[in-house]
Amino acid sequence: MDVRLLEKEGFAGLFMRLRAEGLADKPLLAALEQTPRTLFVSAAHADAAYQDRLLPIDCGGFAESADLVARLLSLLSLEPGQRFLDVGTGSGFLAAVAARMVERVVTVDRYKTLVQLAQQRFAHLGIGNVIARQADGLKGMSGEGAFDRIIATCAFDSMPRAFVEQLASGGVMLAPILAEDGRARMARLTKIGSRFEREDLFEVPYRPFIPGLAAAL
Repeated sequence: MDVRLLEKEGFAGLFMRLRAEGLADKPLLAALEQTPRTLFVSAAHADAAYQDRLLPIDCGGFAESADLVARLLSLLSLEPGQRFLDVGTGSGFLAAVAARMVERVVTVDRYKTLVQLAQQRFAHLGIGNVIARQADGLKGMSGEGAFDRIIATCAFDSMPRAFVEQLASGGVMLAPILAEDGRARMARLTKIGSRFEREDLFEVPYRPFIPGLAAAL
């Protein structure tokens, strides 16, 4: 099928599913529409780019569905002028969508290959306000100043308290936290003073953090 047709039909299906969920954030929907999902998955999976399921990417990783990306970004209430940290670049799709809504995005991944592929995709789309770096995201990105919004797409063993200092006052972080049964649940952490106010949300498919940089990839 023609890629443009795939995009048009795929986004139409996504739009209908999100609307049925009650997600009607116009800037977010516009950002999704402007970010061709097929560019962020392999050609072999292009016809599944908009399906509500995980898709394999390089380095043994996976891309979460556009549905989940939309749901997560809507929970962060993104606005122009914000600084955004994305821990776990993956395909780069989430960072690309967020970049259309905020002032600056810093995205980090332990895999050099994923960072380079994401950089190529951002350049292809003319998205110039994303900085992609290979880094160990387990402790965030110190030295970058405070972020208004942070999202992690790898699961923490416990509350990621190290990130409190990297959030601006009133800032929000979405962090998957592992439960005793090994499953990850997304938590919305709002910075109040020098601590987090925690709100547990829903189960997410993210894997546990692997500390350090990947040696070969």
